[in-house]
Amino acid sequence: MTDALTLTPIERVSGSVTLPGSKSMTNRALLLAAVAEGETLVTNILLSDDTQRMLDALAQLGVHVDIDQGLRQCRVLGKGGPFPAQTQTQTLQLGNAGTVLRPLTAMLALTPGDFIIDGDDYMRERPIGPLTDALNAMKVSTTYLGAAGYPPLQLRGGTLKGGALTLNGRLSSQYLTALLLSLPMGAVRSTIEIEGELVSKPYIDMTLAMMASFGVQAQHTDYQRFTVPGNQRYQSPGHFLVEGDASTASYFLAAAAIRGDVTVHGVGRRSLQGDVAFAEVVRAM
Repeated sequence: MTDALTLTPIERVSGSVTLPGSKSMTNRALLLAAVAEGETLVTNILLSDDTQRMLDALAQLGVHVDIDQGLRQCRVLGKGGPFPAQTQTQTLQLGNAGTVLRPLTAMLALTPGDFIIDGDDYMRERPIGPLTDALNAMKVSTTYLGAAGYPPLQLRGGTLKGGALTLNGRLSSQYLTALLLSLPMGAVRSTIEIEGELVSKPYIDMTLAMMASFGVQAQHTDYQRFTVPGNQRYQSPGHFLVEGDASTASYFLAAAAIRGDVTVHGVGRRSLQGDVAFAEVVRAM
């Protein structure tokens, strides 16, 4: 017997919806809160496997996190810098959490210790080569434990200082995000030259805006050259509100555009997410 889902057509839609938190913003916020000075209350977090993988990894690395699933919020007591030095090899099992893999790997490059970064079979199909190549260029030691360019990999942290590097802009923006998040805590000024047209610029804008919310600055010239001053420290904003997921909003907006009226709560015109532009597309229709 084949499972099936029957959808009954309706003439119009009407109502309101409160969006779940953005996955990308949730895990960026948790990671920044973990390395910031002070305690941060992160609210409207997305409760998902990716979020739980990030929380588990942070706890394993010595960060105190206190999650309230009912209120969809988490208190994070930041370390005021890189994670504490690890005296034993830490194996981090990340499942298939792509929003954890690359940013956390770059942060671990700042952390003294040996790390094995792994996940499930799907994670082992996620490329990480461009990030490890960039880290290698800055004297961070990485070794693939399986297929070259993919997890699992071993990393020896504590050696990331910063410097000059080049990154292919046509690949996933997560590689650039990972470097932007970690390099401010390096000892020297860093520059990242982008080869080709940078994809997913709105995600980079989100990253830079969130870094600024935690007191750290980075600049770019037409998205082709990024400059990151070194010796910066993230500072807790006290409270960080995760926006509702703008891509989820698009489904409800599209339904209302066909016939109906829907009020969407949790994201607005000043959203940091590029997908909020879909509302302008609907408006133009």
